[in-house]
Amino acid sequence: MGYVKDRFKEIADIQSQEIKNLIAQHGETKVGDVTLAQVYQGMRGITGLVTETSLLDSNEGIRFRGFSIPELRDRLPKAEGGNEPLPEGLFYLMLTGQVPTQEDVEHISATWARRSHVPNHVFDVIESFPVSSHPMTQFCAAILALQTESKFAKAYEEGISKKQYWDFVYEDSMTLIARLPRIAAYIYRRKYKNGEHIQPDGMLDWSANFAHMLGFNDDGFKELMRLYLTIHADHEGGNVSAHATHLVGSALSDPYLSFTAGMTGLAGPLHGLANQEVIRWIEELQKELGTDRPTKEQIAQYIKDTLAAGKVVPGYGHAVLRKTDPRFTAQMEFAKKHCPDDATVQTVWNVYEVAPAILESTGKIKNPWPNVDAHSGSLLKHYGLVEEDFYTVLFGVSRALGVLASLCWDRALGFPIERPKSITTEWAKQFVAKNEPVA
Repeated sequence: MGYVKDRFKEIADIQSQEIKNLIAQHGETKVGDVTLAQVYQGMRGITGLVTETSLLDSNEGIRFRGFSIPELRDRLPKAEGGNEPLPEGLFYLMLTGQVPTQEDVEHISATWARRSHVPNHVFDVIESFPVSSHPMTQFCAAILALQTESKFAKAYEEGISKKQYWDFVYEDSMTLIARLPRIAAYIYRRKYKNGEHIQPDGMLDWSANFAHMLGFNDDGFKELMRLYLTIHADHEGGNVSAHATHLVGSALSDPYLSFTAGMTGLAGPLHGLANQEVIRWIEELQKELGTDRPTKEQIAQYIKDTLAAGKVVPGYGHAVLRKTDPRFTAQMEFAKKHCPDDATVQTVWNVYEVAPAILESTGKIKNPWPNVDAHSGSLLKHYGLVEEDFYTVLFGVSRALGVLASLCWDRALGFPIERPKSITTEWAKQFVAKNEPVA
């Protein structure tokens, strides 16, 4: 069967070059209202989705229902004695468009606590995997196993009106969000802590209970989780995890199936897996330079060497943002308050001081500024959560808030199945030939 693989590669190489030539010569040719370059290059800049929960501005960054991250940190309710916003409040805001009261947040906390019991068969599914399996693999499988609990799937099978879809999607979403911290913590304790599990504490808020089940009872870590789970919750609808959840949900797949699709997208190196890539790059930098506190000059040379080797500097650049990600800034402010002397945190700050100018000088990078991934790993490391493979699971628990709130809105507004038109490269070549101006 080897010759089939060889033949495929030969044909693919030829077509790959054809496509490069097509884009170079005719990239600005319009196909309907979009260009060929946009069709081939990830649909960048094409507006084709409605996501009510958040909007990403290239200069201001993410706004949740019109509120910036600094405004959220100021206005959303907080835990007693805490300074960071409770994710329960952000979920309420995304769902209703209104800033919640303390009572609203406490109601959601209590609801999630009541619904947090995970059926035993879900743990059985997790236990069926080798302990060596990536945490995201176990996480996705566990969410799928939870699908047996879907009220939407049962109601649809029995026959319900379209006007009722949102009701059951909402119920599924609330239950799924409630159970995710328990599942994520179970995977963490199984893989990294010899299976020594910690039972939930229903008296704690959603983030603090998650920290507790992971095995971290430091008040600073609980505050970090509140901030982390808030700022990673949503990033409008076009990113892979949000779009995948929306796309699968548009087929009326229930929230469990839809969210699993989003999480398999989040697991990709170009999306949620990037946070572990950043901290590994930082650690390699420290190791190769032989110090955990490298100078800015040493860091600058290391960045240049990284680029010269044909590699990227992880954590820098974003498809939409053209300034420093406000989520990076929020984490930097947190670090200045809680761990300003941490060596790795200081290295992250020094990279921030020198990297943008070097990246911009290449002339190839539109956005040389740090994104959210550039800082999160150093904060987790500071508090002792050193297992980098698990970082994307944390991201996934947070992302559930935004994508499931959006899924409720999709069904409430009766959005149809998503089905864009696609073309072939042969069609594109013929289209260009027909529409090419006569010399």
